[in-house]
Amino acid sequence: MKDQITHLPDNADRSVAKQKFKITNWPTYNKALINRGSITFWLDDEAIQAWYESATPSSRGRPQRYSDLAITTVLVIKRVFRLTLRAAQGFIDSIFTLMNVPLRCPDYTSVSKRAKSVNVSFKTFTRGEIAHLVIDSTGLKVFGEGEWKVKKHGQ
Repeated sequence: MKDQITHLPDNADRSVAKQKFKITNWPTYNKALINRGSITFWLDDEAIQAWYESATPSSRGRPQRYSDLAITTVLVIKRVFRLTLRAAQGFIDSIFTLMNVPLRCPDYTSVSKRAKSVNVSFKTFTRGEIAHLVIDSTGLKVFGEGEWKVKKHGQ
C-alpha cells in the first residue's frame, strides 16, 4: 500500500498535447518572435499639456499637482502590465526619459490616494495582444494590431 502513487508525477502526460508545426521560413519566424516584444507608445501634445493640474483649488488643503489624466494613465498602465504602483512609477518615468518628454510620473502615494476618487474605465476591445498604448487628451487607450492605424489613418 505504501508504494502506490496517489497523484500524477510531474512529468505525466497531459490531456492536451503540444502542437507541432514544421517551420519552413526561419527568417520570417525569427522576426515574428522578436516583434512579439515590440510595443509602441503614443503621447499626444494635448496630453502633455494636461498632465499637470492647472486649475486653482476650490477647497482647502494642498492643491493637486497631477491631473486626473495622469492618475488614470498610471492606473491603466499598472493594470495592463500587471505592475505594482512603485514599478509602474519607474516604468512610466523610464518611458518619459526614453521619449525625451519633460514629464514626471505621479508618485505611488499620490496615485494610491487619488485612485479612490478617479473614475477608471478600462475595457480591452481586442482579443489579441496589445500593440499600441495611446495617451491623448481624453486619456489612455489600448489598441490591438491594426486598430490604431485604422483609427488614425482611416480604412
